[in-house]
Amino acid sequence: MARSKTSKAWMHEHVNDPYVKRAQAEGFRSRAAYKLQQLAERDKLLKSGMLVVDLGAAPGGWSQVAAKAVAPGGRVVAVDLLPVTPMQGVTVIQGDFQDDRILAEVETALGGQQADLVISDMAPNISGIPLVDQARAAALAELALDFALKHLKPRGNFLVKAFQGGGYEPFVKTMRAHFVEVVTRKPEASRSRSNEVYLLGKALRSD
Repeated sequence: MARSKTSKAWMHEHVNDPYVKRAQAEGFRSRAAYKLQQLAERDKLLKSGMLVVDLGAAPGGWSQVAAKAVAPGGRVVAVDLLPVTPMQGVTVIQGDFQDDRILAEVETALGGQQADLVISDMAPNISGIPLVDQARAAALAELALDFALKHLKPRGNFLVKAFQGGGYEPFVKTMRAHFVEVVTRKPEASRSRSNEVYLLGKALRSD
């Protein structure tokens, strides 16, 4: 089957993307690794000894960055429906964290501890129908927030991908009810044409 003009344009952009080339040269599993690097550097999100949960981790670029930053003494628990090739400092769990069995695995991996940081770069499979895609993206962000509220330690941080559109403002309002500060970030590695942004909830309220 012949590729559509859209898919050809995406492929051309992808293979010529400087972050794609850099990721290949530096051994990162995806260009998304640089998004987390830039976000973490700006807000000082990662440091040695931390316990981090990476939701929607495949192929593992964010987990790579996090594992390196929290060493020595820290660790990452990575969860995804898709397989993630094992890496040092990362406990990989394949499955849906909404499933009770998978959630139990995650909690076992946490060892009774609460996370210092929960990160989520989850995005839905794109249908091409804006309203549908926005609703799916919002649902994933809400699932990540629900997980974070249950598994973050007080004053812990939460970083999540969000897409501007329907449901965005209510989601931000919900985050503000639970975190001392909520800021919006657009890392340099995020493509300018994308309406993705990252919301950072700083310091989970304990009250």
